[in-house]
Parts: sequence; C-alpha cells; structure tokens
Amino acid sequence: MKNVEHHFGFGCRYLVSVIALLLICTAVGWAESPAVANLPVLVLNDPTDAPLTTTAGDGFFDVIVGEAFRRAGLQLKLVKLPAERALMNANEGIEDGDLSRIAGLEKTYPNLVRVPEKILDMHFVAFTRQPKPTEASWAALETYSIGHIKGWKIFEQNLTAATQISTANDPGQLFAMLEKERVDVALYDRWMGYALAKQMQITHVRVVEPPLAVREMFVYLHQKHADKIPALVAALRAIKTEGMYTKVCREKLAPLATPASQCDVK
Repeated sequence: MKNVEHHFGFGCRYLVSVIALLLICTAVGWAESPAVANLPVLVLNDPTDAPLTTTAGDGFFDVIVGEAFRRAGLQLKLVKLPAERALMNANEGIEDGDLSRIAGLEKTYPNLVRVPEKILDMHFVAFTRQPKPTEASWAALETYSIGHIKGWKIFEQNLTAATQISTANDPGQLFAMLEKERVDVALYDRWMGYALAKQMQITHVRVVEPPLAVREMFVYLHQKHADKIPALVAALRAIKTEGMYTKVCREKLAPLATPASQCDVK
C-alpha cells in the first residue's frame, strides 16, 4: 500500500512538474512569437491629442491606425514633436512618417508618401470666448487677432497677410492664449478643442460655425516604406467594412457631441 501511495504521489508531482514546464515553455513561445515580438516597428510623428490619441494609447487613432498596422504586419509607435519639426523629420527619414495630415503635403515634402485611405474627416474651426465673430470664414477672420499652432499647414495656407497672427508651439499654449485674451480666436480641430477646453476648465468657449474647412486626414510614410502602403490601405478598408471603424469612432467621439455622420464610412 505504501508503495502504491509512493508511486501515486510521485506520479502527481511529476504530472504537475510537466504541466508547469509546458506552461512556461508556452509563455516563452508566446513572448518570442514572430507574430507578436518581431513585427517591424514604424515610428510616426503624432500631431494630435485626445480624443484622437492619448497617453494611455486608447484614442481613436491609437485604436484604428494601430489595428491597421497590426493587420499589415507592423507595430505602430507614436512620438510627439512640434508640428513643423515633425514634418521636417518625417521628410528626412528621421522618423518613419506622420500619423495624420491633410492631402497634398507631398508637394512640399517630396519624400513623404500618402496612404490613400482616409482615417477621419477633421473639422478645422475657430474657437472664441467672445460674442464675435458670429460667422466663420477666412475673410471674416481678418479683423480679429488669430492664434494657431505653428506647422498646421491648412491655417498657414489660408490666412491672409492682413490677419494679425500669433503662433503657438502646442495646443495647451494656444488655448492659454485664448483664455488670457491674447487672441480673439484660436484655430484648431473641433474634437480636440472641445476635449482640451474641458481639460483646462476653460468655460464659455464656443465654436464659430460653420467650420472653416473639413478635410480628409491621412497617414504619411517616408518613401522608404512605400511598399507597406497597399497592405495598410487594405487593412483600413477592412476595418471600415467590418464596422469596427464606426463603432470605435462613436465610442471615442460621442462624448464630445459628435454628429453620427462624422463616423459614417464614406
């Protein structure tokens, strides 16, 4: 009987040891799996903030573009730089590209190649704390002091020389200028502006309608990564077809009173 108990106990201990070893080997195998650990990493400059990208990595672009990269066999890493410096670095190949820019930048930055599947329609708007202006247009802004972030090309290209312009290095500085009434109007993206005003506890801020411009936004890669573009386009289109795009868009942007049409796939 003792021999039976001895062999039974030894057998159990052996079985437990084998299971533990298998679990360890499996964990090591997962950690070193090429599907997870060995994907090429592309570093993109990120000119956006919450709710599009966040420090926690759960913003709209974090989720959607990150998933597109994963499906294309890539890992996405984002870094923050001033907007103008980010474009220059991406064009020079210091970083691998830029996360979100309007179409046409390749004319000025010839080493950048656009991924021709939009990631969002961005609303470029005028924020103000004053009763005026009552209507937004590039011409209507000429009589007001305007602030925008340096390197945001859509503003630089459309504001006239007659406009009193101040530039900021980042969104926080821009909205601080608005809060302290150093500018009458701050030009920025609608959704990021709403989120930033809430974060900075700036009250009575409003958007002057209609938007100054609505533009499709695209990922740009340095030309050395042009071969990766077809896979990224296919991945983004699949994400939209499957319904993931609309679901995540509404989840991330709905708290900012985003109209449902903003998240429609077009």
